[in-house]
Amino acid sequence: MQTHHFSPDSVQVLAFDIFGTVVDWHGSIVREMQALHPQVDGDAFALAWRAGYKPAMQRVMSGELGWTLIDDLNRMILDSLLPEFGLSHLSEAERQHLNRVWHRLHAWPDSVAGLTRLKRRFTITSLSNGNIGLLTNMAKQAGLPWDCVLSAEVFRAYKPDPATYLGLAKVFNLAPEQVMLVAAHHDDLAGARACGLRTAYIERALEFGPAHPKDVSPQAGNDLHAMDLNALADQLGC
Repeated sequence: MQTHHFSPDSVQVLAFDIFGTVVDWHGSIVREMQALHPQVDGDAFALAWRAGYKPAMQRVMSGELGWTLIDDLNRMILDSLLPEFGLSHLSEAERQHLNRVWHRLHAWPDSVAGLTRLKRRFTITSLSNGNIGLLTNMAKQAGLPWDCVLSAEVFRAYKPDPATYLGLAKVFNLAPEQVMLVAAHHDDLAGARACGLRTAYIERALEFGPAHPKDVSPQAGNDLHAMDLNALADQLGC
């Protein structure tokens, strides 16, 4: 659904948020917890781990912490959670393995096919707060066909810092309006739009799991609103 007049020919690069937009972090973590630690409520664990994400990034953005990779922030959050869920006994090797679940996240069912279609017409890249190693490992495992893997790590600034969105356009030597951010999060899209990028919202009603459906109503300002990445490809003529 187009929310206002928009020409696909005006865009050359599609940049994708990853966690929740392209991959199912909640379902992936729940499945891993069921396999590794079936006594733990995987839904509650996944939500608690994710809930620590923005506060941890804020510690970096405020200057309390120096620049920190998301892998390391995830580990800090994980270590703080383990006692709450009765997992204080995990060894260092077990903690490292569990922390790397973020490298092993599964794509949404439409993601690989949708990205493959979009790639025929546009350059497609990640634009995630996840670090490059994490995103590359995830792409390898999930079969995500990126032309390029870009991360907040490149710009040493987390979204929604303008340095990420404007840095992305600069990487490709494009004007901001020649780049479209694709995301399932309105705050991310608002940050991109404020920098002059085009925006497409992807409905991921089950991002936080079946028990916690998300409001995916259209919001003014986005150029496109699509049910999934195949629907986005339809709208963009791919």
